[in-house]
Amino acid sequence: MNKSMLAGIGIGAAAALGVAAVAGLDVFSPAPQYAQVVSAKPINETIKTPRNVCRNVTVAHRAPVQDENRLIGSALGAVAGGVIGHQFGGGRGKDVATVAGALGGGYAGNQIQGAMQDNDTRSSAQRRCRTVYDKTQKRVGYDVTYKIGNRTGKIRMDNDPGSQIPLNKNGQLKLDQSA
Repeated sequence: MNKSMLAGIGIGAAAALGVAAVAGLDVFSPAPQYAQVVSAKPINETIKTPRNVCRNVTVAHRAPVQDENRLIGSALGAVAGGVIGHQFGGGRGKDVATVAGALGGGYAGNQIQGAMQDNDTRSSAQRRCRTVYDKTQKRVGYDVTYKIGNRTGKIRMDNDPGSQIPLNKNGQLKLDQSA
């Protein structure tokens, strides 16, 4: 074989291998410049803010009692009952009626004074407060599902990316929008 023929075969084989390698790299189909956003789900955080809610209520108090044992009512009732009982009967009957009237009047006076003391109340206003919580929602980010070619991925982002996310020259997500 002649040297030129061998050289031509070698150059032709090298060229064929080069074309095959370039065809395998798929150089002519451009790489994607954007990832397609499949979904962007907002992530919210609940914030509880405490505050006091106060209102004035009227409270009834029993007035202070000076005669807790109700002696004055009993004594006045006994005197009145004795005077009324003394009006009835004669002789020993008058004495029995006086004692019975004094006992009944003493008991009645005691009960009347007790009822009057229980109904003697004073009202005052009191401020009553309680803590309630106001709830608000704060958006903290987005869970984003994206697709690059046949590959699907997920990422959390601060902002809604829209329908596309730019890719850098290496085919990775370009998350820093300022660069």
